[in-house]
Amino acid sequence: MIALAASAWYLPDKTLAVAELPELATLSDAERAICAALGIDRVPADDTLTAAELAARAGGRVLAAAGLDPGDVDVVLTVEPRAPQTLVSSEATRLQAMLGAGRAMAFSVGGLGCASLTPALLTAGGLLRADPDLAHVLVLHGSKPATPGRYRHPVTVNGDSGGALLLGRRGPVRIRDIVLETNGDYADLFRVEYRDTPFARWREECADPPSYNFRLAVETRNRLRALVKRLLARNGLTPADITCYLTQNLSTAAYRSWSEAIGAPIAPACAANLARYGHLGPNDVFFNLTSARERGQFTDGDRAVLLNISPAAAWSALLVTTEGGTDTAREL
Repeated sequence: MIALAASAWYLPDKTLAVAELPELATLSDAERAICAALGIDRVPADDTLTAAELAARAGGRVLAAAGLDPGDVDVVLTVEPRAPQTLVSSEATRLQAMLGAGRAMAFSVGGLGCASLTPALLTAGGLLRADPDLAHVLVLHGSKPATPGRYRHPVTVNGDSGGALLLGRRGPVRIRDIVLETNGDYADLFRVEYRDTPFARWREECADPPSYNFRLAVETRNRLRALVKRLLARNGLTPADITCYLTQNLSTAAYRSWSEAIGAPIAPACAANLARYGHLGPNDVFFNLTSARERGQFTDGDRAVLLNISPAAAWSALLVTTEGGTDTAREL
């Protein structure tokens, strides 16, 4: 068990209307109709900021909210960006330097797309259990699309965001349990061919749309149903013990499918953030948890299940509880 001591976010003030995205002009009428039906109105977007800069701004905010100096951080754990600014160089130590956390050790985890936050939490928990001298683990992610286009057909529309979670042994939100499953059969389902291709021509393509729309969709429903059942059973809980379910901001159709799979509604905070911000990658679920707290959908003493899904493919379920106080200082 690990605790969320504080969380903070940075979302650019600049936004783009989904209906005005330039890449829509290259799509067929049917493809544009799919984009219009996602349930996303606008996304935050600032092409002058890198993923590291987004993450660093969120990191500065979370330290201020927790009353800590950068020198108090023991670990800077970066959820790797989908497309780093440069190859070979270290995004993790870059963020360490940007924050001034010179005493910390820094490294990154990832490889599971939008579900990459889950291995970061597992790693943070392992570090805190293994080393009693560690107190503050800072998990950071800057979310930007991997290509110039923000519409990821037929999945979602990507917005820019920075997210920061300060993890320790005590805090008002406790991460009680985590289950994670992966399937390498879908490793290449979505990809960007980038070698010998200028960035302006990078495109994220789905190698097999029928597999995504049908085979992976069915497997995702089955996986989520089984994951939630296993998570509750091994914690001695029933569905009646869960206050709300939160997940990523992909589309309203995805919410309907996942809700049917687990037999419970997705918290309203998710749909509200979907419309306003679009998909924020690995930042989605805890950003939605913050919103649910602010809206009174997840209050003191409640239990929530957080679901992460990635077409990489990976699926995870987290059991979180509140124990009083406030877990975030969101400044948009």
